[in-house]
Amino acid sequence: MPQAKANGISIEYEAFGDPKAAPMLLIMGLGAQMTRWPPALCEAIAAKGFHVIRFDNRDVGLTTHFNDAGIPDLAEISGARARGEKPNVPYTLSDMAADAVGLLDTLKIGKAHIVGASMGGMIAQLVAAEHPERTLSLTSIFSNTGNPAIQAKPEAMAVLVNRPPHPSEEEAYLAHTVASARVTGSPAYPAEEALLRANALADVKRAYNPSGFSRQMAAITATGDRREKLKTITAPTIVIHGEADPLVPVEGGRDTHATIPGAEIVTFPGMGHDLPPALWDEIIAAIVSVTERAKAGA
Repeated sequence: MPQAKANGISIEYEAFGDPKAAPMLLIMGLGAQMTRWPPALCEAIAAKGFHVIRFDNRDVGLTTHFNDAGIPDLAEISGARARGEKPNVPYTLSDMAADAVGLLDTLKIGKAHIVGASMGGMIAQLVAAEHPERTLSLTSIFSNTGNPAIQAKPEAMAVLVNRPPHPSEEEAYLAHTVASARVTGSPAYPAEEALLRANALADVKRAYNPSGFSRQMAAITATGDRREKLKTITAPTIVIHGEADPLVPVEGGRDTHATIPGAEIVTFPGMGHDLPPALWDEIIAAIVSVTERAKAGA
């Protein structure tokens, strides 16, 4: 797959659909490679008339890793924020948003529809807030505003805290991955265990960088509450959220909807913190609807 040079790093990306069609940038979440945007989903979006681009965020997949920066102390980062000090972190979510814009620069794309899931939704929000001239529309999927009053359910937070065994302990690693997916996934649309295991093995084979997860978590912690920035977003926005999401509860999506001026929201009963194929048609329809709003307002 091709790589782009931006902000001093190499960014792995892949494109789907007609390069002359309206560009749409997909941004994935915490510790997740771009492959978590399934090719079939990317193709289905592209079939609606878009040039779809997915990419690995910094510190994950085949994009530049920051292992020399070590593993940040999340407690110290939180303490620094509480004291009103600038946290000492390798990078923030704003840096990751700048990566997304840098990728657009390399691809000579002036403006794009920005779609983000989970932490990717946070990054997408900051692209829209900090780089409005590059944003045609914003889709924020199972994300939040950084509002500290809205927290993950304890069982979902345990998934983040209790990291998996090393992949060399293959069966233990896969068992942990499947169990975690059962906690955070969609109760009404449970993924097949064989698929969860196959995806986990494919991810490890493609790239393995567990410390990148910690640095991305540090970026979220250091960035903190984003509501004041989100209030400045002018791009047409839609919020998509699962009503059964334990990791980023639906209240986070509703808070995002309430904070971004003119935003719309679509919630799905029984959907958790994943993208069930059974809901792809409805999710794609929601994404397309906000791009139509952008087109009408152009």
